[in-house]
Amino acid sequence: MSNVITLTNSDFEEKVINSKLPVLVDFWAPWCGPCRMMAPVLDQLSISFAGKIIIAKLDVENVSHQELANKYNISSIPNLKLFKDGKITHDYVGYRDLNNMTAELNSSLK
Repeated sequence: MSNVITLTNSDFEEKVINSKLPVLVDFWAPWCGPCRMMAPVLDQLSISFAGKIIIAKLDVENVSHQELANKYNISSIPNLKLFKDGKITHDYVGYRDLNNMTAELNSSLK
């Protein structure tokens, strides 16, 4: 069962910026093929990294999320950003398979 959470503009600060755990935010859109390909990868990561990292998604096509998309300079999707202590520590742009994303996260979390 996936542990991926869905973010909104109103809870982004609480769930990402103020989180005690690192948060990997997937900035995505429903029409984006590579974004849809990332969904099962993120589902699996949310299970394998449970308790170590939070996996979250923010739909950049939602008009109420445009301010966040602009704030974090989202111009290509999928665009994943790893937040630790409220700051971006790593960016991952484009599709990554489960093995590559797992290795990158393990490296980023050291």
